Amino acid sequence: MDRAGKEELVSHYNGIFKNAGVIVVTHYSGLSVPEIDDLRYQMADVGGTVKVTKNRLVKLALAGTPAENISDLFTGPTAIAYSDDPVAAPKIAAKFAKQNDSFVIVGGIMNETVLDAAGVQNLASLPSLDELRGQLVGLINSPATKIAGVLQAPAAQLARVMGAKAAQGDAA
Repeated sequence: MDRAGKEELVSHYNGIFKNAGVIVVTHYSGLSVPEIDDLRYQMADVGGTVKVTKNRLVKLALAGTPAENISDLFTGPTAIAYSDDPVAAPKIAAKFAKQNDSFVIVGGIMNETVLDAAGVQNLASLPSLDELRGQLVGLINSPATKIAGVLQAPAAQLARVMGAKAAQGDAA
């Protein structure tokens, strides 16, 4: 690779370290090309990316970024998985690591918080942003559904509910 190509790669890595929501650093020694491609496809499905890194160039790219503290993780055959969603990349990486002994999560960073392997596993156990949105909509929608069910009940049932509430009020 010529000097211009290296400078372009350093610039590309620098942009990743400045803008990604989460970065997971992994060792992939022993994985075949089809296995790495499978990981890339899984990561792309959730909006993430996997890149095999050149450690010396990554260490240059880390200078001046919030991720500068993780430069010691880049030794040996290293790849990074990253996404804007702070849960997507760790979730896919952790799932892939369970299925492949040759894929090891070393650590990572979320915003300016340095994560060890256990921290990445903890992130992976959280629900994704879309799942959280679904749960929130369900919580908001739940009372409205209950009110609609009561309003759709026949008048006799509604009268019994009102009578029961009145009896509770008298008892109190």
